[in-house]
Amino acid sequence: MIGLSSYAGVMESLMNSAEEQQPSSPLANSWSKIQESSKNQTPKCVGGFVLVHAGAGYHSESKAKEYKHVCKRACQRAVDQLKAGALAVEAVAAALVELEDSPFTNAGMGSNLNLSGEIECDASIMDGKSLHYGAVGAISGIKNPVLVANRLLSEAQKGKLSAGRIPPCFLVGRGAHDWAVSHGIPPCPSEKMASKFSLSAYKRNKRKMELAEKIDTGHTHAKKRRQSSENENGSGCLDTVGAVVIDLEGNVAAAVSSGGLAMKHPGRVGQAAHYGCGCWAENACSMNSHSTAVSTSGCGEHLIRTMLARECSAAMQSEDAHQALLEAMQNKFISSPFLAGEDRVLGGVIVLRCCRCVEPPPSQNIQGILVEFLWSHTTESMCVGYMSAQDSKAKTHISRLPPGTVPGQCLAIEGGVCRLMSVVE
Repeated sequence: MIGLSSYAGVMESLMNSAEEQQPSSPLANSWSKIQESSKNQTPKCVGGFVLVHAGAGYHSESKAKEYKHVCKRACQRAVDQLKAGALAVEAVAAALVELEDSPFTNAGMGSNLNLSGEIECDASIMDGKSLHYGAVGAISGIKNPVLVANRLLSEAQKGKLSAGRIPPCFLVGRGAHDWAVSHGIPPCPSEKMASKFSLSAYKRNKRKMELAEKIDTGHTHAKKRRQSSENENGSGCLDTVGAVVIDLEGNVAAAVSSGGLAMKHPGRVGQAAHYGCGCWAENACSMNSHSTAVSTSGCGEHLIRTMLARECSAAMQSEDAHQALLEAMQNKFISSPFLAGEDRVLGGVIVLRCCRCVEPPPSQNIQGILVEFLWSHTTESMCVGYMSAQDSKAKTHISRLPPGTVPGQCLAIEGGVCRLMSVVE
């Protein structure tokens, strides 16, 4: 197992490189440069940051380009929303739509098929400003499940229904589908939801299962079946997608979407839909000095039993974000007593932590937000992308475990820092 100090230098080096690599970007410019520009134009807010992931699992080198490309598109879509004045919750939903629409991700279009050959998706979204949450589980026939989750969130904010009924925040199955359609979200034929990749994977997995069922029962054969199942539902299949965003007002939001494990039982709902497990977002308040947003990926059952998203968010209130996430992943996930019987604990997280800059700006109409962004995973790899509203393009990275380490028994952690600057009236 990796010790708590093994990656202590990674955060610092990436913090420095995040600023050094873009000397001409507004993200790295001085207060004075922003103050000068504000004199020559109408004061306005310029800010916001997005961090996305295309799953914690295994990302082959042959498809690395596609995974990075979809992360770039998701970042750009969120930033476009932020530049147009959208709040964090709207921007994070836009990023998820882009991730769901890619045939290379296990979310929305092209998701894994279940045992019955059908696609059932999970998704959730949380607004750090209102602390409202919306989710759908095992939903079929909807192209972008995150839009249903987001609509549930927005409808709940309107207050009680007729006769004083409490509006739902989490719907599953046929009920979720019918609610979505009744609220203007168009259905998508099931045959159009599957991609050539997900269909070929289903046929391959089905043949493996049929072959396994022909094997006589016995200790040796049972062991082989268990190993086959572990490999099939191992780190290569855990490509849930997600995003975390901070907007120009300092609000945070998080979202997550998944097609679930390949060959899962119909009706199974993973962490992507569960409260505190798939995502978490919480603005700073009297109780918390930092705003935090978290999105997870990995084995749903492991993430549900540890409520990893909420645990990581709570840990981010510590002084050292890097050390806090390292300890949370080690103590609350890998070594969690709730997963004591598991040989490999598979998962990953992306995290944003934000606070107002401490140093005084040269002008009262300029505000600064310090954003720390991190990712950590126990799977073989995790693909991430990030971008600020002042950047010309997104950066992407496929993080991998160090050579010779065992997935599920050790972890990798990386990240960076940036300062968002806003010119306000």
